[in-house]
Amino acid sequence: MLIASFVATVTLLMSPNPSPPAADSPVVCIAQGQLVGRRDDGVESFKAIPYAAPPVGPLRWRPPQPVALWRQPRDAGSVGPICVQPIVPGDTGVGPLPMSEDCLTLNVWTPESKIATPAPVMVWIHGGAFSNGSGTAALYDGTALARRDGVVVTLNYRLGRLGFFDHPALATGRPAGEAAANYGMMDIVAALKWVRDNIAAFGGDPGNVTVFGESAGGAAVTRLMVSPVAQGLFHRAVVQSGLGREEGVPLDGPGPRESLSIRERGRAFVDGLGLGTEPSAQTLRDLDAQALLTPAASYFGGDLLVIDGTIITEDVVTAFAAGRQAKIPLIIGTNSAELWWVNPRDATPYGVLDDALSADECVAFERAYGGVEGYNASVVSDLAFNEPARHLARLHARAGNPAFLYRFDVVAEAMPEPHAGATHASERAYVFDNLTASSWSTGARDQAAADAMAGYWTRFARAGDPNGVGAPEWPAMAPSATPERLMEFTNDGPVAKAIPFADRLDLVEAYRTRTTSPVGGCVP
Repeated sequence: MLIASFVATVTLLMSPNPSPPAADSPVVCIAQGQLVGRRDDGVESFKAIPYAAPPVGPLRWRPPQPVALWRQPRDAGSVGPICVQPIVPGDTGVGPLPMSEDCLTLNVWTPESKIATPAPVMVWIHGGAFSNGSGTAALYDGTALARRDGVVVTLNYRLGRLGFFDHPALATGRPAGEAAANYGMMDIVAALKWVRDNIAAFGGDPGNVTVFGESAGGAAVTRLMVSPVAQGLFHRAVVQSGLGREEGVPLDGPGPRESLSIRERGRAFVDGLGLGTEPSAQTLRDLDAQALLTPAASYFGGDLLVIDGTIITEDVVTAFAAGRQAKIPLIIGTNSAELWWVNPRDATPYGVLDDALSADECVAFERAYGGVEGYNASVVSDLAFNEPARHLARLHARAGNPAFLYRFDVVAEAMPEPHAGATHASERAYVFDNLTASSWSTGARDQAAADAMAGYWTRFARAGDPNGVGAPEWPAMAPSATPERLMEFTNDGPVAKAIPFADRLDLVEAYRTRTTSPVGGCVP
């Protein structure tokens, strides 16, 4: 392990942090050069580490390329720019400005006191609908998890039309056989390859890597599990509110339900920019990145999965059903009131999920949900998150793999939203044990929940099993069990129990199995 004290006489590259490194700051040597980090309360951190070349100019809409070497020690004391995205004020999942296309960096937290054996590695993939977010947010600071004797990595990846896009002009000039469109996913794979090649220098075990992510990050995890190019780069997976039944959209040719392919969607967007009938690839690469943000891209909900034929070759649920996913331990789950504010008749990608319900199914659903009000409040969450999580857990277990299902139902007393349950993304501060980054005040009850979740997650990363001495037993998914069980995280602590609202999820499963195209829809 090449870790030493910083020598004060060296010159540093890229030092925007107003607090310069101390004379005893930690130094790590990786393949590209030296990194000078920071040490705080038993944890060493190294930030803004480039894992791929800046995807700018001729590298825009190209697969990630290798990083150039640096000759002088590089200051890794502060996070780098976030990737280009629409800014959402108050979003705790987005790190500080500036914003730049030159954003392909990652951050590492590692215990200061190294143990005799390499530590498990946890690689976080942030959410944000594949259109916003960053690995640089304070919410995702890895200090608390690293104190549990693990190495934590967070990363940025290309978003929106810079990360998930194609156009006929780009296809014309593309080298034969080069992967396209899924640039954000290619970035994540490149980051995992960086971890494989470099994490040992930080005390991490490249043979024990857990990928975990929330929302779009959770969806990215399931895609990694079925991606041919990601196999062997990780050994455990955690999916937090990561959908699972989204339909794939091909790179070219007709999409599902007669929708446009990714390439034709790109053409339609560019046609609206007034660049002429046949803009060149160079014209597109010369566009100001801000021009690609309006109108905002929609890659989440409905049919967001890009089937490019190389990085992703089939729908996630199809691969899981055939047993073609990575054969690794999996934690998967959702929150108790994911999208409580989304009405199934709203004009959103989520609003179309129930459009194929038959008249008889409408009656059965409304009865199961206790009437129209209950249906409107919960059916989108069940369609998009809860039933797909159960379905993937079942398929993974049936294929002989360890699968652990959870439901998060912790609600802080000060949370201003209606307390019908835990809203989408509210579990993140608990998983990272970063309650100070919460959007609302928390108390001792919340800290107990954070201790429990961080404990289960880090034990899982270490051994592929979240259970441990002194913690309530989390039952593995057993499809033959009656009833099936999960771990519910509650305000009073974790509780193993039968899957709540299984009758509703059974209706959703039957509906999903039956439908291939819209035929009706409930209009209560």
